[in-house]
Amino acid sequence: MIPTITAFESSPDEGRGLARDMPVRWALEEVGQRYDVRLVSFAAMKEAAHRELQPFGQIPTYQEEGLALFESGSIVFHIAESRTGLLPEDTNARARAITWMFAALSTIEPPIVDREIATYLEGDEIWFEDRLSRVEERIRNRLAELSNRLGDADWLDGGFSAGDLLMVQVLRRLTGSGILEEYPRISAYVARAEARPAFRRAFDAQLAVFKARSNGDGKNPQH
Repeated sequence: MIPTITAFESSPDEGRGLARDMPVRWALEEVGQRYDVRLVSFAAMKEAAHRELQPFGQIPTYQEEGLALFESGSIVFHIAESRTGLLPEDTNARARAITWMFAALSTIEPPIVDREIATYLEGDEIWFEDRLSRVEERIRNRLAELSNRLGDADWLDGGFSAGDLLMVQVLRRLTGSGILEEYPRISAYVARAEARPAFRRAFDAQLAVFKARSNGDGKNPQH
């Protein structure tokens, strides 16, 4: 059975590859798994049928042979566990790769999301500049630590893994902020990941949805 994932019918990221279905698409491309996409409107996301799959009314979801999952990190983990190519075979190396998956979502991402919230929702508050400064300081502290750990290596722990996939996708949320450029090792790390053929296929697939909606043809590309 070919997995089916859900994605925004009209993504607020405007095809920049930042919506939460992107890491799921990328993971599926890395392991060579074909998949179908069901596009969901903002209204449909809040309806009972979708909430049966995603209780918080968000995307993505993942369905395959009676299994229904939500949360992009969980879905990527399932893909990595059930197929080859995103987790090492060695037990210890596998555990370390999974640790980096958690680090991406639990340690690196929170202050980056805080910055997005501050930028998009709190810009009119009198305390905005102070809050933004504090949040960006937290981000820079984490990026400095990550850069030191990465060093001159291509990837976080040996070969490319699901840990790198999630880490890079989190870091990409800083695109356009100017912060990533302050850390050359991390900028190069992100660029290496973005050059992977699987990333490009996933990015182009998500971009195609935005272009289709913009052109008004409503087509849903197959993958």
